[in-house]
Amino acid sequence: MITHRFDHGIHAIDAEYLMSLFDAVHLVVDEGRAAFVDCGTAHSVPAMLAALDELRIPRTHVDWVFLTHVHLDHAGGAGQLMRALPEARAVVHPRGAPHMIDPRKLIDASIAVYGQALYDRLYGDLLPIESSRVISTTEGQRFSLGRREFEILHTPGHALHHQTFFDHGSRSVFTGDTLGLSYRVFDVHGRAFVIPTTSPSQFDPEQLIDSIRRILARRPEAAYLTHYSRIEDLDRIGADLIRMIEAHVAVALAHAEKQTDGARPAIRAALKELFVRELRQFGSDTPDATIEHWLGGDLDLNTDGLLAWLARRTRG
Repeated sequence: MITHRFDHGIHAIDAEYLMSLFDAVHLVVDEGRAAFVDCGTAHSVPAMLAALDELRIPRTHVDWVFLTHVHLDHAGGAGQLMRALPEARAVVHPRGAPHMIDPRKLIDASIAVYGQALYDRLYGDLLPIESSRVISTTEGQRFSLGRREFEILHTPGHALHHQTFFDHGSRSVFTGDTLGLSYRVFDVHGRAFVIPTTSPSQFDPEQLIDSIRRILARRPEAAYLTHYSRIEDLDRIGADLIRMIEAHVAVALAHAEKQTDGARPAIRAALKELFVRELRQFGSDTPDATIEHWLGGDLDLNTDGLLAWLARRTRG
């Protein structure tokens, strides 16, 4: 179940969401104590528990479930996981904490989008977490794990309830979706290709760019993304992300006057052209069919995120 083992006791676990090596849970171990960063869906929980068994870590030695945000591919399994970890506490942005304590709004909104059958297949049973076991964070708050500390950075832009964990032990950051997505299939000579994610409904380009800059100002040595795991060369990646976020905004504004039914396919087509062009300039010869296979869902989400941003912008 562990797909990658890194220095400083960091492990990546395949959350088995949608397809292999698409969604990572990170398990950090220090001095025999452990923490999960994000947790996939309810269907991901057996893989996480198997990873603990593989490393011979008792479930009572897991202190924290660190959640970057409460989108269901990152936090949908939190309730299930917490029931298996009697000593752990969930660490959540204050805007997301109420949804972990009472997930009914998340469930209802997701079923409205996907329908009951697809929701069940994608996410499983979303369980509440006892309020006494949920910690709402503040900017700069620190959490100890063994000999190291994790520091909270509130990083809106992808979502208002997004936070990043700065790991002082490894000088790295666990960024959820703030530093974008980087699927290993697109690596070229060990270099990571990264794209931004502008999924609905709270995408804000100015906040996202500011969050990226604040993360990079800490000079982390590496970042661990939920999609998918460790990347380095962060100055180059940050510049690429900011440029592509600005390109997303330009695409959205170019189609702002169209009705939604007309704007959606036009924006999606323009974003795909952008990603293909960026990949070719990066040196990737990945076939178009593979690009669509891996990025098709992200193109849909980014398109919807831009449409939602345009609608909010119009309302003022």
